Amino acid sequence: MASTQNFKHICRQWRKFRKLSQLDLALAANVSQRHVSWLETGRSHPSRSMVERLSDAMDIPLRERNVLLQAAGYAAAYSETELDEPMMAPVLDALNRVLQHHDPLPALVVDRCWNVKKTNQAADQLLSIGGDPHILQEQMGAAGELNLALLTVHPRGLRPYIANWEQVLPSIIRRLRGESLASGDLSIQEQFAQYIELATPGEDSEPSSASLLPILPLELNVNGLELSLFSIISTFGTPQDITTDELRIETFYPTNAQTEQFFRSV
Repeated sequence: MASTQNFKHICRQWRKFRKLSQLDLALAANVSQRHVSWLETGRSHPSRSMVERLSDAMDIPLRERNVLLQAAGYAAAYSETELDEPMMAPVLDALNRVLQHHDPLPALVVDRCWNVKKTNQAADQLLSIGGDPHILQEQMGAAGELNLALLTVHPRGLRPYIANWEQVLPSIIRRLRGESLASGDLSIQEQFAQYIELATPGEDSEPSSASLLPILPLELNVNGLELSLFSIISTFGTPQDITTDELRIETFYPTNAQTEQFFRSV
């Protein structure tokens, strides 16, 4: 969030990002406004518990809480555990259950960079409408894990199959911008800025408010077959590990009978 590892600067930038006044933050953290002011000017030094209280009040991601703790001179509190490690077995089991139970409709798990970590069979089919997604991503010049954002916005990816691209574009851009800023990570912000540049020729379009629906569907046209889907994004309710804090489960649902019949027949 801040270019310098300085507690007062990082704290101030998070407060401004969350659009909180010093009084708002003081009330949320149950401290005095004067104390918040003194922390942001360096007149007072926060205790470890105060850093945690301020982080809770500003809903700071666990990865960035570690940064804030270290900037204040304390050891990081949150570990980052790979999904395949034994202690993550309950988390992995929960993810697998969600994906399996959602079949034959698409569902997938992504991390904070939109790297695809897990999919069910229907999601594999959805991501493959333009061909093998891994080969497509290699042709885009991108190595590493399959990235849902890149695959969606790139002209060689899924984008040609999105019939209502102009309508969904503003929502994609808002989500990328919001998540990149919320991450507090400069590398993520740079990566998502590249995706936004791929998605738009330089100007953001806004959908017409005259025809707003309860949800914005993703309309796909695959060789004349028209499909319509919307998604729900879920997170873990009580994460205490950076990995679980950053995982997102995206489940897709049909908006019409034709789309549901397609996935159920497949």
